[in-house]
Amino acid sequence: MYQVDAFTDEPHTGNPAGVVPDAAGLSDDQLQSIAAEMAVSETAFLTESADADYRIRYFTPAQEVDLCGHATIGTLSYLYDIGVLEPGTTTLETNVGVLEMEIETDGSVWMSQDEPTIREVDVGYDRVAEALGVEQTALEGASADLPLAVTSTGLPFLAVPITYLSDVGGASPDLAKIESLTDEVDATGVYLFTFDTLESESTLHGRMFAPGAGVPEDPVTGTASGAVGAYLAEYEALDPFPEECAFEQGHFVDRSGTVRVRVGEDVQVGGDAVTILEGVISVPPAETDDILEA
Repeated sequence: MYQVDAFTDEPHTGNPAGVVPDAAGLSDDQLQSIAAEMAVSETAFLTESADADYRIRYFTPAQEVDLCGHATIGTLSYLYDIGVLEPGTTTLETNVGVLEMEIETDGSVWMSQDEPTIREVDVGYDRVAEALGVEQTALEGASADLPLAVTSTGLPFLAVPITYLSDVGGASPDLAKIESLTDEVDATGVYLFTFDTLESESTLHGRMFAPGAGVPEDPVTGTASGAVGAYLAEYEALDPFPEECAFEQGHFVDRSGTVRVRVGEDVQVGGDAVTILEGVISVPPAETDDILEA
């Protein structure tokens, strides 16, 4: 198995993902055990598919999730680096359906997202501010044209705009309250963001918290970036809307990276990745359903 840092071209930055390129014959319990042992936010497992080039599943240390951007980018980047894939289109069967991936000649990977869904939620800025450990006025100051909404392109995230980069960096999240909030609005995590960025060419700076999925803070999140890109387009937050956005993330956990986002007929997220670890992991025996009798 391998560890790949995604949404970056520099080792030990971006978002680390575990990659198991041949998971044939492993049970769900074994997949979960491997993901827990890897202790990165997601580990991707590849098997054969009757409907696509590969079947891919994603596990956090705590549970299976339907979609993961950075683990997908990392997996396909690894396969490209070892010569298994060439530039062009590859299809992946995921829990949300078959998705198309594009590998460009420079090795960057683009992942098509599911059809966007966006729904506004009424949870109160006081409660969101308390959960994230930010000032309520900073949230309300960014709310004129951008409401609190759960947005999804495969996984749902609560999009929370805030005024300044210092507000994002100064957040002191209460993970239990975030988990309660995301459970209530049926979201995987909370994506806190501002248009106040570190790099002039960046569109926004974000942080993503998903304690209910076993991820207290994700360094650089592809699925959330795609969902928030669709949210920005829906509410016409950028005029004109760029052909390609750049979302900064991870700087406040020393894992900086950039997700490229395209919102057109489809929502796509893209980026680079670098393999930083190669090894062999021991797999625990598969559990049996035998009933012990006294």
